[in-house]
Amino acid sequence: MSPTSDSELKPPVRFAMIGCGRMGRWHAERLREDGRGLVAAWVDPLIDAARRLQQEFAPSASVYDDFATLVEDEMNVDAVIICTPTPDHFVQIHGSRARGWHVLCEKPLAHTREELVTLIDECRSGSKLSVGYQRRHWSLFRTLRREVLSGTWGRIRAITSHNVENWQQTIGSTWRDDPAINRGGYIGDAGSHKLDTLFWITGLKPISVTAFTDGCGSHVEIVGGVLAKLEGDIPLVMDFIGHAHYLGEDLHFHCERADVMIRDGKLYIGENGTVRELPADEPNSVPVTGFLDELLNGEAPIAPPECALPVFDMTTAILESSQCGKTMHLNAM
Repeated sequence: MSPTSDSELKPPVRFAMIGCGRMGRWHAERLREDGRGLVAAWVDPLIDAARRLQQEFAPSASVYDDFATLVEDEMNVDAVIICTPTPDHFVQIHGSRARGWHVLCEKPLAHTREELVTLIDECRSGSKLSVGYQRRHWSLFRTLRREVLSGTWGRIRAITSHNVENWQQTIGSTWRDDPAINRGGYIGDAGSHKLDTLFWITGLKPISVTAFTDGCGSHVEIVGGVLAKLEGDIPLVMDFIGHAHYLGEDLHFHCERADVMIRDGKLYIGENGTVRELPADEPNSVPVTGFLDELLNGEAPIAPPECALPVFDMTTAILESSQCGKTMHLNAM
């Protein structure tokens, strides 16, 4: 059965959950909290993982151990949420949209630049495609973006970004420690959120990148240091520490009249030699809710597929600079 068009969609929107691991569970929880969508099908090659979520969230939903079987079935589905390893994304997005299903896909959106450009071109018409960049929905980062773009604090003069996580300790014997699947390791995986945040907040694209990375005993990149230049000759200093002992972040936008910054999950303004906390007062949401708003209310996409391209290009430049020991110029890539 073909799904209704997005203009005819009514709640509950029927989803297929493609990938039933940690992120599949997280999205299922958010769907239940929102109330406007339900899971009609669970898909995972590890069939027991799919059945566990089926029993917990939607006992009447169908279970599949293969995406192709879902596509071939006359399943009554409106949209899919894709939570699988990155190399699977292109085929699953393409196959879902061929059925007329709308797609919310976890990052990174595609494994190669060619795949990514193809998806962006294809999505100029037809069913919708959004990326699961959570930070675009969170009050903290929405407020930070508003302040930086407001003009109140003047032009951005420099950006510093410090990122730490106990990530390496969690990836042993998983696909995240396989460079053929998880391109860029910690930088390409968790780090993609950090890069997207920079480009979303500033609206600026990267121009040049000098970087180093190290696997620190893993098969993928665990740490990295980046010195980059964004449009307007704005310097960016950024680090990724994927074998720390906690999850933390400092993100500073050094503007002409003040520093607008996140420290330990709180927003601050630094001006006139003092630092004061700024309330995070923009609405708080999650990707599932934003996606449902897009499908049901016609709201603009918060994370359209185009946003994945500068993240991919920046990640590529970081990895290539580290490998060759030279500065990479993105307009030449």
